[in-house]
Amino acid sequence: MTNDLICFSHLRWNFVYQRPQHLISRFAETARVFYIEEPRNTAIPDTLHIQIDPATGVHVVTPELEEGEWPGTFTQRVKKLLDQLMEMYHISDFISWYYAPMAMAYTAHLKPKAMIYDCMDELSAFKFAPPELIHFERLLLSKADLVFTGGHRLFEAKKHLHNNIHAFPSAIDKNFFFPARTKLTEPPDQYHIPHPRLGFFGVIDERFDIELAREMAALKPGWQFIFIGPVVKINPADLPVADNIHYLGMKNYKELPSYISGWDVCIMPFAINASTEFISPTKTPEFLAAGKRVISTKIHDVVYPYGEKGLVGIAQDAESFIRIAEKYLDDKNTGQWLNEVDEFLSGISWDKTWHDMESKVCEVIRMQKEAEKQLK
Repeated sequence: MTNDLICFSHLRWNFVYQRPQHLISRFAETARVFYIEEPRNTAIPDTLHIQIDPATGVHVVTPELEEGEWPGTFTQRVKKLLDQLMEMYHISDFISWYYAPMAMAYTAHLKPKAMIYDCMDELSAFKFAPPELIHFERLLLSKADLVFTGGHRLFEAKKHLHNNIHAFPSAIDKNFFFPARTKLTEPPDQYHIPHPRLGFFGVIDERFDIELAREMAALKPGWQFIFIGPVVKINPADLPVADNIHYLGMKNYKELPSYISGWDVCIMPFAINASTEFISPTKTPEFLAAGKRVISTKIHDVVYPYGEKGLVGIAQDAESFIRIAEKYLDDKNTGQWLNEVDEFLSGISWDKTWHDMESKVCEVIRMQKEAEKQLK
């Protein structure tokens, strides 16, 4: 792809490494990429904070707005900074890639070669979602040339809203997690924790079932429950506290295999609520690639296909979580299961997802060029 790519995201580039980072970093291998984060406040006059990620070459751009009373000027100020970016880097032939529908408030004036919406979540169902988000997503869907969804459940909910929409569920960088199948060096903050260990990594927010975690730990005081990831949008004081519960905080993505290697079972204690109805957890194939048994609550895109294929255990409550975990801990013959896991994972990868997405983007641009020729 020769066009520049400008990505508008609600997630910070250096936050948890997930779908945007996997895909956008791959686009950066063949194109100049600008990853525009949501604006943040600063003590100095309005400016652009620009860093080039040394690992990927992605230009990480953060509009910084001077704090103060500026009623009704937010949109114009961000538009002005974006225009400065376009001029500074001589950006003319570009593709707009959206994760953040709210960015439509200050990007509607741009004229991309193609507009892509990679809808990774139903953001309107998340805690503290702005009420205007639904309006701006409708606007984005009306203008987008191509729409992707982060899972099958989300695709079913959105497919009637666009005529060129495709499901691309969570994929996997298998070679990255595969070493966790061997005994890797234990991180200092985990090596002293006894076994058996049940572990989770990810953002701990309103999607995390606090009471479920509390009940599991109480039912099995001799088991150790390890949670890795930042706590956001919920009060940390509300999290369960016990001698067998360990919060190890946020880790660099590169560290994760060394932690998972020391776990006996991976758990996904997601709450069943509006914020989880459409999620397709990236950690599902990641845990499996690490060779670990996985237990999850009844999340649609985990049940189908992972649960129905017998690759992941599906639990209803704390008791069934424990019952399935006991079975997994006693089962030392996992060869057949691992073969089935590897056969399934062989068909999905972030490289394949990126390649298929890029092909669809290029097809959109090709068709637009053909349409332009016919008008001349």
